[in-house]
Amino acid sequence: MPSRWVLAARPPTLLAGIAPVLVGTASAWRDGVFEAAPFVVVLISALAIQVGVNYANDLADAEKGADTHARIGPLRAVSSGLIRPSEMKLGIAAAFGIAAVGGVYLIWFAGWIIAAIGIISILAALGYTNGPVPYGYYGLGEVFVFIFFGLVATAGTRFVFDGTVPSEAWVGGVVMGLLAAAILEANNIRDIDTDRDARKRTVAVLIGRDNARTLFAATLMVAALTIAFGSLVGLLPSTCLIALVVAHLGIPLVQTVYSTTEGPELISVLKGTALLQLLTSLMLSLGIVF
Repeated sequence: MPSRWVLAARPPTLLAGIAPVLVGTASAWRDGVFEAAPFVVVLISALAIQVGVNYANDLADAEKGADTHARIGPLRAVSSGLIRPSEMKLGIAAAFGIAAVGGVYLIWFAGWIIAAIGIISILAALGYTNGPVPYGYYGLGEVFVFIFFGLVATAGTRFVFDGTVPSEAWVGGVVMGLLAAAILEANNIRDIDTDRDARKRTVAVLIGRDNARTLFAATLMVAALTIAFGSLVGLLPSTCLIALVVAHLGIPLVQTVYSTTEGPELISVLKGTALLQLLTSLMLSLGIVF
């Protein structure tokens, strides 16, 4: 069994931290400005922020009563008693502390704008399920994920290398943001009943299960269409069309979302969507590089 801290980090969702870094780095490689050290630091910092978000969400949901015995998802660390709230607070501080240390190097390497990006990202992450207005509880979670785990992560990664953000990084950021939002949508469809009982007003709760299913399918479709459109009009290299070879992997995910409300099946949808994002990022990166 994974350690309690690994369990609380929600490993399947960490792919959402890796994918945009790969796309942004591929853009730097294409332009001949890639350097290994900033790539490694960006990747570690992105993963640390993702872990910090997951830890903070685990703690906040436990404190707000969103994680109960009726929840059908993976075991949550704080609500189950595996990690005490005081311990989780230290874990959150450690995760964001690692990101901050990485940020110091990136500021030295790329300039002070990285500080602004890092501070805003961490504050946004902490505000997701915490603070006076936890926007993850008010239907804004997908917006946060699209912006920070899509546009900011991809364009920010590219900016680190030479202070520019070409069109392929922006379009790649849109694709990564859509697929990251789809991961959250899959999560919220799974948790719709317990979230409603806990007054956690996710988009799925606000629009209902059937509309949430349609939104999930539409998000995957728009991500694929963005790749096709960007490649055809020159915002992406035409070779990025290769990324569409994995788009069909979304079909069984949509079919499962529409056909079941059972926990294990919907957990597999979340994992499958995270894998789809990673595979899309790899293929998109290959298209950008070659």
